[in-house]
Amino acid sequence: MLRGISPVVSPELLKLLCEMGHGDELVLADSNFPGASMARRLLRSDGLSVTDILEGIAPLFPFETYADPLVMLKVDAHKKFDPSVEADFMNVIRRYDPSVPAPIRIDRLAFYERARNAFGVLMTGELRLYGCLIIRKGVIE
Repeated sequence: MLRGISPVVSPELLKLLCEMGHGDELVLADSNFPGASMARRLLRSDGLSVTDILEGIAPLFPFETYADPLVMLKVDAHKKFDPSVEADFMNVIRRYDPSVPAPIRIDRLAFYERARNAFGVLMTGELRLYGCLIIRKGVIE
């Protein structure tokens, strides 16, 4: 255990966050995401939601300021969507960095391509649809 590090941040996740450089992206994936077939580096936190993970890493993580720091899936027109998903993510993130803008939304194929190129994918137990979030690392100023 370390002081100031949430117990939801596993040693492997802490290592991955430290290894990421400016502009690298991490996919915080919901339980439906095909992470094993897409990830260059796959980690698992199956019992936790994306919001739980954000509570642990947002105090540690410098979000990008030059390009879009957050990306989510665009909602399919025929699917139900719970807007509290994005609101929950943003409430946590903005508690630690109020300047972070709302996520951009991209279509599924573009999201999957971005996930394939991400530094890593963290599979979570998030059950809500459209519960994936890509975060881009910035610099510590």
